[in-house]
Amino acid sequence: MTSKGISFHHPIAFWLGCALLVAGVLSHGPMLAMGAHTHYHLAGMPMDPIMLAGMAIIPLGLLLSGYGLMPRLEQMRQTLQGARDHAYFHIADGVPLNREHWTLVIVLIVALAIDVMKPATLGFVMPGMTAEYAISKQTGGLLAFVALIGTTVGSVLWGRIGDVFGRRAAILLSALMFMGTAICGAMPSYNWNLAMCFMMGAAAGGMLPIAFTLMAETVPAAQRGWLLVMLGGIGTSAGYLAAAGAATLLEPTFSWRVLWLLNLPTGAIILLLNRWIPESPRFLSNVGLENEARAVLLKFSGAKSVADARNRIAPDDDNSVATAIPDELHPVIGMRQLLRGRHAPITWGLLVCGTAWGLVNFGFVLWLPINLTNLGVQASGTSALLTWSAVLALPGIGLVVWLYHRWSSIHSLVLFIALTTFALLAFFFMALAHVQSASATIIATAALLVSVSGVIAMLIPYAAEIYPVHLRGTGSGLVAASSKFGGILGAGLGVSGFFTHFMLSAVLIAVPMAISGLMLLRSGIETRGFGLEDIQEALSGSR
Repeated sequence: MTSKGISFHHPIAFWLGCALLVAGVLSHGPMLAMGAHTHYHLAGMPMDPIMLAGMAIIPLGLLLSGYGLMPRLEQMRQTLQGARDHAYFHIADGVPLNREHWTLVIVLIVALAIDVMKPATLGFVMPGMTAEYAISKQTGGLLAFVALIGTTVGSVLWGRIGDVFGRRAAILLSALMFMGTAICGAMPSYNWNLAMCFMMGAAAGGMLPIAFTLMAETVPAAQRGWLLVMLGGIGTSAGYLAAAGAATLLEPTFSWRVLWLLNLPTGAIILLLNRWIPESPRFLSNVGLENEARAVLLKFSGAKSVADARNRIAPDDDNSVATAIPDELHPVIGMRQLLRGRHAPITWGLLVCGTAWGLVNFGFVLWLPINLTNLGVQASGTSALLTWSAVLALPGIGLVVWLYHRWSSIHSLVLFIALTTFALLAFFFMALAHVQSASATIIATAALLVSVSGVIAMLIPYAAEIYPVHLRGTGSGLVAASSKFGGILGAGLGVSGFFTHFMLSAVLIAVPMAISGLMLLRSGIETRGFGLEDIQEALSGSR
């Protein structure tokens, strides 16, 4: 037993798999070096035997490392059966934030920034990739579409992996996938890039909800809300900045391929940080690993014993450290409980919201520059308008954090859903009345960017708070997948010409956004300041 709560179950297999994976990626180095004199132009070059051998051992290394992360068979049986008999351990919800909490926060911000950096890189590789492979922009656009499908699949798949095998294992599995997909940077064929991009998207989409799940289950209840929203805001911003910085500093010298090659060292960073990534004690207790759960509990409470932790957390409450939650003792395995059980009303509200958000972010906002030009805004001024709107939107993230932490989690989410709806309707009426005012356009655009950023900043954190431990990863992943699914719909509708009908697209997307707000206003539950187990008890009593 360690203070992380759980160590690698098969450490030799894990590290041997990592070595094979790294060797497989490095085997592409000679071919990459051959293209140095042509600015790493590798399109059409045949793959040599060393490169083919490397491609073969990468999946072998990934499987071996994955096996090293997974629980032994007897512990997998405990996952399915033992959870019915074990009490649920609280994580010192009453203690103040300490060094252990802040260490985890920093590590997860780094991991999330690396995660966001992967899909953010797509925009920077597209120009060089389309030029080298001599493909059209439409064909090159398939890369983003495939990546989006990968993130959708990965969010659901990794959520389930996190619920069955652990949050820490799911995060490290994403890191391994990042490292393996670094070979994108040496692929001589565009089709190989598509395949690698799907796997990279799956890993990126999978880590996001699991990072929020681990954070929600580890930090004190009083600080959980604002830390979750801050994690998303800072991690996302840092990821985009890292992608833009890497493109600016490295792409001119090493071509677009270096942005894919960075997957190896950035994924390795997460692996090196694994000693500071604990397993969730709530997950550990749920699968019957009480001693390991207690070790993490004591580490984050700053106590030396369970008795000491009980005195620090709630001296007058003997049940503050270990409390049996009826719903946790009889879990329903699978998504049926999410979509048909007592969590169904909230789940469907979040899914509709996520889908509508994807339509706005990956559809309406993407086509906004073209539509603003059609409204009469000069093309040269469109970029300036969007820039000023984005600058005005920056303080909005601080407002989101404050409202979520100080006012209400569910009402803050519903408020920003309503603001998004009103912003969309504002564009509808502006187009209807042929308004060409620059100030009105800036206000409407800033309102849309603030509101849509606020919705996604709260959507997954809220999902990570409302589900029981055995379904928290699955639920968070499903909600995250809905936002990516909305993006897929947005991309498809964009190709069909839907967003060229500015007024129609604005009002039709506003409808599901408004519906989701009404659904959540009716079925949502307050999470601010409540323990995760208290939230489940409240849900049991309200249905």
